[in-house]
Amino acid sequence: MESSRLIQTSLLVFLLLALSVSYVHCQATRVGFYSKTCPRAESIVRSTVQTHFRSNPTVAPGLLRMHFHDCFVQGCDASVLINGPNTEKTAGPNLGLRGFEVIDDAKTKLEAACPGIVSCADILALAARDAVVLTNGPDWKVPTGRKDGRVSLASDTSNLPGFTDSIDVQKQKFSAKGLNAQDLVTLVGGHTIGTSACQFFRYRLYNFTTTGNGADPTINPSFLTQLRALCPQNGDATRRVGLDTGSQNRFDSSFFSNLRNGRGVLESDQKLWTDASTRSFVNRLLGSNAFNVQFGRSMVKMSNIGIKSGTQGEIRKVCSKIN
Repeated sequence: MESSRLIQTSLLVFLLLALSVSYVHCQATRVGFYSKTCPRAESIVRSTVQTHFRSNPTVAPGLLRMHFHDCFVQGCDASVLINGPNTEKTAGPNLGLRGFEVIDDAKTKLEAACPGIVSCADILALAARDAVVLTNGPDWKVPTGRKDGRVSLASDTSNLPGFTDSIDVQKQKFSAKGLNAQDLVTLVGGHTIGTSACQFFRYRLYNFTTTGNGADPTINPSFLTQLRALCPQNGDATRRVGLDTGSQNRFDSSFFSNLRNGRGVLESDQKLWTDASTRSFVNRLLGSNAFNVQFGRSMVKMSNIGIKSGTQGEIRKVCSKIN
């Protein structure tokens, strides 16, 4: 009887400990984390992003993409910002990332105002939100309190979603990070701002099939003509084309309208419409308000992937190097 009670008590203690650990993990970030330790943290990041955006609007999609690429590798820990041989920054999928100077500038200002307080990971999460707002996108509350990671390996970038990935592969990569199909479609909708180089989709225009005109049959014929004019078969592979035709500088739901009309630029984007399992989500997000609301929710969810807290990480003095 006594041993049975002891076992029950031990189990209860174990469960309570497990729940407390889970609770602490879930509470690693919270809105207003710096309200007392660095009250101006968010406004400093916001004004820095605004300054850079005024002189170079392409930093907006750059910052959004950088946050996404950071979170999908080692979690949202600013590991993508670290310089050095064989770091994430040197990997193929990250060679086109833009906006590092914005994060560095914000960090310099924050170190002057509140030394050693605000993490580079939080700066990146805040800057991504501020960039979306500047392109007429939604605003949302960003939970903060992340620590910066100490590991950055180019080899870890293989799980980043790719432009030729099937829907099943895309779903698997998102699911591995705790994100569902709705999050997948919503976050890919971030392509409503920004561009892609011809080299990442030109194969769809000329060499996709061995029959017909050689183009991906899911491309709208009139759009195919438009894309071929922008990206000739032997033309400049680095020329950039808007991912949301007609609205590449404005955050809106027209990206999804373009997918419905066979006007997706990347193969992986267009598949969101041609695959029945994701088409329903595309249809739901065709209204700008529905997209805006869901985008904020999915961004918060993504920004909590693999959070470093406590002794798991550090607050870098300079974002491009480990302390």
